[in-house]
Amino acid sequence: MDLFKKCYDFTRADEIKAAGLYPYFRAIEENEGPIVQIEGRKIIMAGSNNYLGLTAHPKVKEAAIEAIKKYGTGCSGSRYLTGTLDLHIELENRLAKFFNKEAVLLFSTGYQTAQGIIPTLVQRGEYVISDKDNHASIVAGNLMAKGATAEMVRYKHEDMDDLERVLNKLPKDAGKLVVSDGVFSTGGEIVDLPKLNEIAKRHNAKILIDDAHAVGVIGKGGRGTASEYNLENEIDLTIGTFSKTFASLGGFVSGDAKVIDYIKHFSPALIFSASPTPASTASALAALDILEAEPERVDKLIYNAKFVRDGLNDLGFTVLEGRTGIVPVIIGNDDIAFQMWRILYDKGVFVNVFISPGVPEGRQMMRTSYMATHNEEQLSQLLDIFKETGKELGLI
Repeated sequence: MDLFKKCYDFTRADEIKAAGLYPYFRAIEENEGPIVQIEGRKIIMAGSNNYLGLTAHPKVKEAAIEAIKKYGTGCSGSRYLTGTLDLHIELENRLAKFFNKEAVLLFSTGYQTAQGIIPTLVQRGEYVISDKDNHASIVAGNLMAKGATAEMVRYKHEDMDDLERVLNKLPKDAGKLVVSDGVFSTGGEIVDLPKLNEIAKRHNAKILIDDAHAVGVIGKGGRGTASEYNLENEIDLTIGTFSKTFASLGGFVSGDAKVIDYIKHFSPALIFSASPTPASTASALAALDILEAEPERVDKLIYNAKFVRDGLNDLGFTVLEGRTGIVPVIIGNDDIAFQMWRILYDKGVFVNVFISPGVPEGRQMMRTSYMATHNEEQLSQLLDIFKETGKELGLI
């Protein structure tokens, strides 16, 4: 069998392109945050994770420029050896203080962070217990741990009774790590952290929460899921990314100093990866400055998302309820989802289309997300375009 046969047999993308409905890998030519330019046209961006609208903030851009002037464009080594800058240490200390944790460790990407932590901590004879709908980066970390002879089990999405059932089957004296998204990236649901914490504690399991879509969105001043439920002192590890609220690139984990120090000395993903660039680190620091100085941006993000969520509901769309920056509109069919994406795009709105098998059959969606910097005129225009499109396709 030819190794590449599967590649040449894959035609679905070509078919969608031929129909003029291909929604992926569209090049952004200019980016002002809520408005972007694609193919020479100004379009309302309703698919970005730039939740606080900081990627175009002058202070963030200036911080990146100044960091390049001082440190150059890269670190040319891992944190373990020659790749640690004083900027890295400053950001780790600032984040630890922000999250009220003993220590923070940076990783080069958010996707890499779970892979740097889960297989490092969960080893032979120990268990990682994971929500079925956790992000792909967590799934990859789980599989790496399983490949290293740890045990990996899953429980039904957001089903705390099933989590209890799964934990009841595991050896009482085995090490266990319960892992869940804080805010789930597809549907925007918030984990039932009080119940998860209660169950995990009863089974002597540690907890890791992925707050990629929660920091800057929920919690006091945008401090994430544990803060949202006043459980900062209960949650063992929190991971996150700089590619959303922090307008940059990279990842982090926060927790007890001894645990972070262990990860620092044993995680292959950290030891064998080049460290975060000076520009990305300085950008994240500047974004953190703004988040701390302007917590009202978090309130504006949630207001904007609610404005659209309520508007779409009033129009008659099937909208997954929530209170984060993610507003999913259920379409329920791959072909109609592609058609709707194209019509929205042609009318001046960019959203993300999620189809099967990435989401279950019947849950195909327009996955929309919002920024603190969207204004009401832009959001009203978006709702008008959704209304025209929904009627054209017979969805409303």
